[in-house]
Amino acid sequence: MGVNSQNIFCSIGSFDHIVLTVKDLHNTVTFYTDVMNMNLETYIAKNDNTERISVTFGNQKINIHSYDNPHKEHAKIPTPGSADLCFLSNNSVQDWIKYLNLKGIHIVDGPVKRNGANGEILSIYIRDPDGNLIEIAEEI
Repeated sequence: MGVNSQNIFCSIGSFDHIVLTVKDLHNTVTFYTDVMNMNLETYIAKNDNTERISVTFGNQKINIHSYDNPHKEHAKIPTPGSADLCFLSNNSVQDWIKYLNLKGIHIVDGPVKRNGANGEILSIYIRDPDGNLIEIAEEI
């Protein structure tokens, strides 16, 4: 006897993690820890006992995989520089502009108003070492 899908409702509550495929683990970790002020975590993967790298902030986690050593399972075409991520900041965009200028990080665009998941945001854009578009936003 099959399951009648009309009687079952499933939904997603939140992200657990995302994966960034990168060219250079060291450069990526340095950017996300030293510029974005995220926390570095290393751990042993349950499925294959290999050491893995991630960065965390709040309740969020970004796993970092090298493009030349994809883990199972992985994206069909793992490609460095193909991500476009928006991070909500605890600080104002103006504070980020000052901070990024001190760090020597080029601001690609902004500040500009955008539509965020929960309303209007004010954003600036930078690129990580692989060229991923990184949006830093404050809710307005």
